[in-house]
Amino acid sequence: MFEVQSQAAPAKINLALHVTRRRDDGYHDLESLIVFADIADEITAAPAKTDSLAVTGPFAKALSNGETNLVTRAVAAFRERWPDAVEAGLALTLHKNLPVAAGIGGGSADAAAALRLMAGLADRPIALAELSELAGRLGADVPACLISSPLVARGVGEILSPLPQFPACHVVLVNPLIPVITADVFRRLTSRDNDPLPALPVPLTRPAQLGIWLAETRNDLETPAIALVPEVGRLIAHLAAAPGCILARMSGSGATVFGLFGSGAQAHQAAHELREQNPDHWVAAAPLIVP
Repeated sequence: MFEVQSQAAPAKINLALHVTRRRDDGYHDLESLIVFADIADEITAAPAKTDSLAVTGPFAKALSNGETNLVTRAVAAFRERWPDAVEAGLALTLHKNLPVAAGIGGGSADAAAALRLMAGLADRPIALAELSELAGRLGADVPACLISSPLVARGVGEILSPLPQFPACHVVLVNPLIPVITADVFRRLTSRDNDPLPALPVPLTRPAQLGIWLAETRNDLETPAIALVPEVGRLIAHLAAAPGCILARMSGSGATVFGLFGSGAQAHQAAHELREQNPDHWVAAAPLIVP
């Protein structure tokens, strides 16, 4: 019988996100530079007779613990794919620290953490390629969240290129706690055939170098999201004016805005000022997870 196990589900940040093509199946091809912040939901598992899920934490009320929860779906999908690999039932707890429908991959990160947890409990090695294929069936961002390290994602999120090096940076995340539905943002997208990402510098090791590259990139979902939630535009302008901010932009389909900093002290000062001026917003500062 195993001891209580846990897995972190770090926040996903799209530093750049280009929509390059609308496909015949209705989905969109994307190119995105994705990083992960050292702030996370957490999943724990204890032995039990049957599988169950409890949701706790600041954003627990925004989620169901039933069959629609991505953690529940991930565990069920793992058991279907490898029926006898994890014999015991699991009493799972999801401690929800990250806001929901926020463009930082909360649900996808939770599903990926559940898959990593199941693979760690399995009585045999589970190949990452097979786990990633299963992750892709749960959601476009789940394979990237399975890695939770800097990478470039292409296609609908299934073509992943992990980056062997990445600058040590800090981020401030701020969300006005207005949920944004991804489909609503895509419906407002006027251009669906845009330029791909420029080539990344090699090696990519300095924050200033990253900032120069990011200045040539976009989040193509930012403008339509601001049309839905104008507060996103105000928060971008606020963070962009903060001392030491390399770039301020929206992550994913929103409504979380990030500020990228080379200095942890400057990031924490910017977060402090945001909290003082926006007490009803969710604000966090954290280092990026780097290789």
